[in-house]
Amino acid sequence: MQARGDAAEERALAFLVDHGLSLVERNATSRLGEIDLVMRDEAGIVFVEVRARASSGFGGAAASVDAAKRRRLQREAQRWMNPRFGDRWPPCRFDVCAFEGARLEWIRGAF
Repeated sequence: MQARGDAAEERALAFLVDHGLSLVERNATSRLGEIDLVMRDEAGIVFVEVRARASSGFGGAAASVDAAKRRRLQREAQRWMNPRFGDRWPPCRFDVCAFEGARLEWIRGAF
């Protein structure tokens, strides 16, 4: 299971770099949680959650980023931003890279 998640992160990272984003940090972790990829694009910081599912059953990969997961990601993003930018944060957004089988869906500004 972990190997599939790591492979999905690798594919998502390559896809995002191909689309003009650059990697800032991978697996940003604290006691609050983890952000899979922290990227930068011309507009600012992009926090990326990568999800992989074998099929679209049970709502699929994107639907697995529920309200509780979104809150955890937002708290972790605040924790990540504070020491780096203080009270002058650049624009930021949350994207989801959802894999269902081999298909990737990139949801920009997912929440």
